Amino acid sequence: MKYMFLIFEDPALMATMSDDDWRQMGREHNAFADEAAAAGKMHGGSPLDNSKGTAAVQARDGGVLTVDGPFAETKEQLCGYYLLDCEDLEEAKIWAAKIPSARLGTIEVRPLGEIPTG
Repeated sequence: MKYMFLIFEDPALMATMSDDDWRQMGREHNAFADEAAAAGKMHGGSPLDNSKGTAAVQARDGGVLTVDGPFAETKEQLCGYYLLDCEDLEEAKIWAAKIPSARLGTIEVRPLGEIPTG
């Protein structure tokens, strides 16, 4: 089953990281992605760009409401994701704990649903 690993981090904490810290975090994410790929688990992933370039869009009653910036006021913001194929939620939790950002924020693990066809 495929699982989405949503990476949430605290922007205030991330702002305190040095350039060396960022390079180290990048190396750790690359190592995680390499390990997941070598195990045949990796099906995608990407960091998300700064949330300042974000918009939230709602379509209601024939109208469209657009709000600039992150929609939810939260301490942590969605910063990226991985998509892995795992046997079950227990295996997915093991992989989530290996994601370097788990030390700085939260990894939300969600199973992907099926879209019915026909």
